[in-house]
Amino acid sequence: MNSADLTTINTIRILSAEAIQKAKSGHPGLPLGAAPAAYTLFAKHLKHNPGNSKWLDRDRFVLSAGHGSMLLYSLLHLFGYDLSLEDLKQFRQTGSKTSGHPELHLVDGVEVSTGPLGQGFANAVGMALAETYLAAKFNQPDKKIVDHYTYALCGDGCMMEGISSEAASLAGALALSKLIVLYDSNNITIEGDTSIAFTENVAARFEAFQWHVVQVQDGNDIDAISAAIEEAKRVCDKPSLIEIKTKIGFGSPNKCGKSSAHGEPLGDDELTLTKQNLGAESLEEFYVPTSVREHMHNLKESLKHFEDQWNKQYAEYSVAYPALAKEWDAWHQKELPMDFLNDDAFLNFTEATASRVASEMVLNQLSPMVPNLIGGSADLAPSTKTIMKDRDYYAKDNRAGSNLHFGIRELAMTAIANGMAVHGGLIPYIAGFFVFSDYMKPALRLTSMMHLQVISVLTHDSIGVGEDGPTHQPIEQLASLRSMPNMTVIRPCDSREVAAAWYAALTRKTSPTSLILSRQNLNVLDGTGKEALKGGYILRDCEKETPDLLLLASGSEVGLIYDAYDVLKQKGIHARVISMPSFELFEEQSAAYKESVLPKAVTKRLAVEAASSFGWHKYIGLDGDMISMEYYGESGTFSSLFEKYGFTVDNVVAKATALF
Repeated sequence: MNSADLTTINTIRILSAEAIQKAKSGHPGLPLGAAPAAYTLFAKHLKHNPGNSKWLDRDRFVLSAGHGSMLLYSLLHLFGYDLSLEDLKQFRQTGSKTSGHPELHLVDGVEVSTGPLGQGFANAVGMALAETYLAAKFNQPDKKIVDHYTYALCGDGCMMEGISSEAASLAGALALSKLIVLYDSNNITIEGDTSIAFTENVAARFEAFQWHVVQVQDGNDIDAISAAIEEAKRVCDKPSLIEIKTKIGFGSPNKCGKSSAHGEPLGDDELTLTKQNLGAESLEEFYVPTSVREHMHNLKESLKHFEDQWNKQYAEYSVAYPALAKEWDAWHQKELPMDFLNDDAFLNFTEATASRVASEMVLNQLSPMVPNLIGGSADLAPSTKTIMKDRDYYAKDNRAGSNLHFGIRELAMTAIANGMAVHGGLIPYIAGFFVFSDYMKPALRLTSMMHLQVISVLTHDSIGVGEDGPTHQPIEQLASLRSMPNMTVIRPCDSREVAAAWYAALTRKTSPTSLILSRQNLNVLDGTGKEALKGGYILRDCEKETPDLLLLASGSEVGLIYDAYDVLKQKGIHARVISMPSFELFEEQSAAYKESVLPKAVTKRLAVEAASSFGWHKYIGLDGDMISMEYYGESGTFSSLFEKYGFTVDNVVAKATALF
């Protein structure tokens, strides 16, 4: 290791420890231990341009062990990304860019929000998958405009989380050879030595996952780390894991190798000792030696050539392959070459159809029109109806396929889709039974937080699942997804609303969308269609200027209130039928529109939904009532269950009448 490398590595260590100490909060152990590996990657292998963190063919780097965020912030600052020394001093402070865990959109150079351990690992799998698919689509024998690696830095915690095993298993099966994971193996967690709960041979586990494994015994040996990365890049048929044995808190005389270095500041005295131990030129706070500034400036300048070369090649590519270049640009700008709701073919439904089947019909109409759609299910595609029939299946020997087999891995599937979305160029969709959105939720939360356009097709949406029984009948899941900020939840009542739901999903580019679809057939109702894009709208109205009663429902239950309208009319009750497929879309409408649909003067309101009532009270008020599921279901035919639990026209009429 030459002096410039060593001084820079120790500067990264000290800056990280100082920011954590100033914040009196954070995790110094990983930055102190893993700085040599991260620096070696960024300085000697990573294809990146700090002057333009978004150029399309850059290598991607994911800090899966997001608690070590100061390591990444220190690297980005020294490499010349748009992150100042003052930003480092504001670590973990309100309004700062440098939050406790890396957040997409806050810091230049951060590729994905990480922190929940293992999710960054799965994000990296998604990025690597996206690279292979785009390469198969756009590369030509004489021009490779897609040719980059995905790297992730993970810790022992990432390896313990089940999501990393889910994702690693799939990455091995798909032979994602341009995925390289650096494993900071220090055998320490918050509670102590990993031997108390984590004793398997991780290298052997990854070999069983069909990964290439390299081991580096000294985490300070940057030559060995560099050689391991070079070896991994030569492997063309497997992803690679580089296990690097490090000392947590390296450089700290009294905390090195101890769990106390993991998640608490070193302390002022220990920080001073650490600086002295690492040979700091100055004990001044946030001091960066002039030699390091010069070294890093030279590195930054040398890195520009990666993008310069790519820009030159892309200019030639645009001339040689103008149609592909145009499509490349459209894919990355998420241009939709149509306004399909103005095409009557997308709304031409007349027969009773399960909304999952209607979704399949719409998806297959969209497939040739939106070529950068890519997706699949957690081994449920025949049931969720999410196969694009004009497309091949993606596999290790067919990178051009865009139907994905995720296997029975709901959590990893969702995090992988996040990685695909954040990579750019693709619109991913994922699918599963709605009840299993519980397995997906930790990753869906990050989808929402990062404003990613990921479409979740969630079928078998209520007790209408029937004979599979309560374990498969979602009750509280609608309320759960609706409670997530920036998640758009749409539960269509018929096939025309399904078409509108897909339109919303494709046009909401900064919000994930969950489509909640039925197993059982739903009648096509007069008046449905584009109005569903408003989230709630009047489907049937009475002759009176102000109705006596508001009937509200989503999904399959809209048909019940639609039919109850006629019975109530015979009883002299003038009702308004309101389809409410999406709370989120409705809340985006003007106050005047919402008042026109739900006039405040009408306090007699009845909502019907075969799920938990939680969340509906803001629409029905204290004087309203609800037919809902406040308990788990049971096994039986969907019709018998709807009868037993009161989802019938007769019960709607009885509940409505009781309001008077």
